[in-house]
Amino acid sequence: MPTAIVRPVSPAIQACELTHLERLPIDLSNAQSQHNRYCTTLAAHGYQVVELTLAADLADSVFVEDTAVVLPELAIITRPGAESRRPELAAMAAVLQNYRQLAWLSEPATLDGGDVVVLGKSIWIGLSSRSNQAAVEQVQALTQPFGYRVQGVELGQCLHLKSAVCAVDHTTVLLNPQWVDRQIFAEYTVIEIDPREEYAANVVQLHDGRLLYEQAYPATAERLRQRGYQLILLDNSELAKAEGALTCCSVLVD
Repeated sequence: MPTAIVRPVSPAIQACELTHLERLPIDLSNAQSQHNRYCTTLAAHGYQVVELTLAADLADSVFVEDTAVVLPELAIITRPGAESRRPELAAMAAVLQNYRQLAWLSEPATLDGGDVVVLGKSIWIGLSSRSNQAAVEQVQALTQPFGYRVQGVELGQCLHLKSAVCAVDHTTVLLNPQWVDRQIFAEYTVIEIDPREEYAANVVQLHDGRLLYEQAYPATAERLRQRGYQLILLDNSELAKAEGALTCCSVLVD
């Protein structure tokens, strides 16, 4: 059975790190309710949901994706670009060691898991305000024995690479061409988001081929449906105020 590792929304979420968005009030109860639905949806679609302990003092700790990159051969514990987030790593490592051999990034590398897109043996890392070239080099060194190719991708207008592009299957990506050059993914089928929905490229690919998708982007959702994808729509409006998307809230282990 595939596993989804999650963590409850911290009551300190209002103090989250922000880079591109203006700080808005976050309704904690609503954020918790939306996150609970996210978790129950994963369970309903075949995932064993493993919940890390609530970290009341770690504002961004619900965004577990940034703490690890899981590959079939190993799991890489990251080194988040925001120093405030590095205390989140220990809890993730303690659980992931039950599923994979662990490798750790070290200084001067900084890496958020949200900056990592994996398609087969290709890994792209967003060169963002949170992730740097040293991380690209360390991930390449760790994964080269398994045949991976790692490439950095320049970003400017969004927080993470997965804000701009996500895999929807092993040959197709959903992409915002204003935030990442589609030619980087020229060997894949590219589905562009509707230009009116700039944050619409984030999507969670489930083990059964279905997609978890944010209900706030109906025009892009229709583009995906027209390509034959089955969508499960969720409301992520509160965590979106903390620059969190659907992929941010779980680490999936197949």
